[in-house]
Parts: sequence; structure tokens; C-alpha cells
Amino acid sequence: MTHRTNIRFVLNGKDVSVPNVAADQTLLDFLRLERRLTGTKEGCAEGDCGACTVLVGRLGSTGLAYAPVNACIRFLASVDGCHVVTVEHLSGPGGRLHPVQQAMIDHHGSQCGFCTPGFVMALYALWMQTPEPSETHVETALQGNLCRCTGYEPIVRAAVAVSRYGTPASDHLNTERETMTTRLATLRDGQRVVSGPENNLSIIPSSVDDLAECLQTYPKATIVAGATDVGLWVTKFLRSIGPAIFTGHLEDLKTVERQGSLLVIGAGASYTDCQKLLSEHLPHLSPYWDRIAGWQVRNMGTVGGNIANGSPIGDTPPVLIALGAEIMLRRGPNHRTLPLEEFFIDYGQQDRQPDEFVTSINVPLSGQNDLDAAYKISKRRDEDISSLAAGIHMSVTDGTISNARIAFGGMAATPKRAVAAEAALNGQPWARESFEAAAQALARDFAPLTDWRASSDYRMLTAQNLLRRFFLENDAQTDTPVQLTCA
Repeated sequence: MTHRTNIRFVLNGKDVSVPNVAADQTLLDFLRLERRLTGTKEGCAEGDCGACTVLVGRLGSTGLAYAPVNACIRFLASVDGCHVVTVEHLSGPGGRLHPVQQAMIDHHGSQCGFCTPGFVMALYALWMQTPEPSETHVETALQGNLCRCTGYEPIVRAAVAVSRYGTPASDHLNTERETMTTRLATLRDGQRVVSGPENNLSIIPSSVDDLAECLQTYPKATIVAGATDVGLWVTKFLRSIGPAIFTGHLEDLKTVERQGSLLVIGAGASYTDCQKLLSEHLPHLSPYWDRIAGWQVRNMGTVGGNIANGSPIGDTPPVLIALGAEIMLRRGPNHRTLPLEEFFIDYGQQDRQPDEFVTSINVPLSGQNDLDAAYKISKRRDEDISSLAAGIHMSVTDGTISNARIAFGGMAATPKRAVAAEAALNGQPWARESFEAAAQALARDFAPLTDWRASSDYRMLTAQNLLRRFFLENDAQTDTPVQLTCA
């Protein structure tokens, strides 16, 4: 197969072609070291602080869409065919400040200024999507941006006020959208890209079928979708990831749609891609989804990647296992399906061959008599790793519990169902005593470890309390109805 060896994209207003791009070369290093675009800062180098925020525009099924992402953990090869926008591109004619920048000045939203470009880029993306945001919109958009000195109140005031300074319709990303769409379309040549040194190749397959072929040629390659985990392998652990196969451009892996009684999520769909349909068909996941990392990470990270990396504290497996989800895998031309909980074998070990990849996740939709909940316990409410995550699903018909499915992350070496607790509930009446019995049965399901996130005793007590909480939240006869909005 013929292939291209250079990475091509548009940087601000200029066409860029970069040869010999190593798998582990980050977008941030390219911007700062090679292009001297130093407005994009390096802070945490792990996607937590937002100082490196840039916008990346990509042509998709709905046209050209821009999203704020973390350049520190975004690999350069992954922006092939994209439009990368840095803070330097915001200024107007004669160097006039952008409305977001002017609002930040007028509302005293910057002190030392180090974090300010990242805040500006996140607020720019918000303004383009929601010109008149509420404070809740602003706070959600800024989950992935940290400020150590200014404080968030003036930044929030600036964000709410941006539309007094201009309108998104007159912004150059909108006025030049048709032209940029054409420019990006010309970069699509349908070729596989193989770039970089032999021991650190960047491979960009031309299609899903080509991805299957690439994995058979390079079975030990690292699959990189959103890089929200793999990026840290490079920036924090200095691990080699080459050869790496990048999949973030494959639209056929990003489908999110309802098919009858199933919600089918493509493995390459980001958390943001999923959010609308999840909120519509599985509304209990909507507030939970907002607590997965920050906005930039949700724009990059994929549900399939969160599952495939096999972390015992991944946010999505417990809630999807509780719903009875299945995953589809592909190896060459062959496909297979298995229940999600069977994919996790042991710590760091999944039921996946080296040249096999996840293609989609099939999630059953809940019925009229079903009750569902998703809980996340963490040290920080937003943008934090889970100490404990739980998904609970059950049916209640004529006051009797059936089809209980309870799954936890952070309680064992893998995400795992609580089969003893489920047995304690199935066939029992909807009553406080039934849930108390299930809470006590958790000790037969799990022997959690103590680590820096939480102690064994804390994890067990919290897991038991989540079962009690589920009862209180859903019990119509509770003397004082309980509905908690935070974990």
C-alpha cells in the first residue's frame, strides 16, 4: 500500500507539513519549541491544569467542529488533517484584543497571567458554542483549568460578559468556516500515514479496515485514541509508545446512536460525543459524565479507550457493567462480542489479543420499572480520579426487586460485579432491610486495598453507604425524601 510520510494540518492560518514525526512528539512541544508559539503554556504536563489549551477543528459527520484540548498530552501525529488554533490567532486587525481577552482584562480575570491563555482558549470555545452562558455553563467549561492566584469569581464574571464585546458570528473561525472546510477537505487523501523513525513510528490508518491490517502488521503497536492515558505514559513515565497507531480521525468508530433497545457507542466516540444521547436515554449518567475529568479531557478521551486500558478505577466500566453492556472486538476480518464484565480478567489483563481492538459498546436501555444510579467518590468533586465508582441497576415490580446488577470500580483489581449483594436483593421486597442485607453482603464480594486514594475500610463503608443511599433516593415512603446532588 502506498503511504504518506508527512503530517499535514493547518496551524492558525498557515498550512503545515511536518516530516518524520515520532509517535511520542507532543503538540505542545511542537508549538513551543519548533514554532515558538509560547502563549500556549506547559504546566502539569498531564492534562489537569489547562494552561496548554488549544482549539482543534476537525471535519466530521456534522461538518467542521472545534473543541478545546490539552496540547501537552495531544500527540502531533493526531492532528493530521486538522485546524489547530492557538491563543496567538485570536487577535483582530492591528493586534486588537479578542472579546474574550478584553473581558478578562476589564473584569480583572488575570493576576500572574501564566494560566490566562488556557482560560482564554477554554472560554473562547464556550463563547463560540454558548454565547450567553450561565454560571453553571462557565463552571463546567472551566473544570479543566486551574488558577492559583486570581481566583475564579472574576474569571466567571468575564466569561458571562464576553458577548458584550462581540458576537461569535463575526469571529474569524465562523466567517472563514467555509474556506477552512475546503482547506481541510483537500488534506484528505485517503492514504495511510507512516512517519517517524523506525523504532518510534507514527501510523495513521486510512480506514477501520486499514486499522485492522495495521494491527496485524504491527501487533505490538500502541493504539492511541484520545491519548488522555497514553499521553501520561510519555510525559510522566517517559515510556516508549512506538510504534503507535492513531485512531482519533476514524469517523466510523465515533458513531453514537440508538438501535432499538440499545445505545451503540463507537469505541472512538469521546465523552463529549456521547453526552447528548446519554442524557436523553440514560439521564442518570448525565451528572456523572460531567464529573469525568475536565472539558478538554472529555473532548479527547474515548469510552472505548477507558474500557480498553483496563484500569480498575476507570469511570465508565462500573456504570456500563451495571446496565448489562457488551463490547464488540475485531481482529482482522473477524468480530466477536462479550459481556463487558468478562473483558476484565485480572489487574492489567484483558480478554483482548495483541492485534485485536474494541469497535463498539452496546448499552441496553432501561425499562419502565427499572431504577438506575451512577456514583463517583473522589477527593475533589471535579476533574479527579475515582477512589470508588459504582453503577446500580434493578427492576422493581409490585414491590419486588429483580434483575439487580451492581458493579464497583476501585474495590478490586478490576471493575467487578457485586454478585453476593445482587443475590441478597433479587426476589426480596423493596425495603430498607433488603438493602441492609445487600450492604453486609459486600464483604463477601470484595476485600479492597488501601492506597493513597482511600483506605480499605473507607472503601467498604462507602460502598455499603451507596447502597443505602440508592434506597433512600428511590424510596417513596421515606419519611424525609432524600435526593443528593453530589457525591
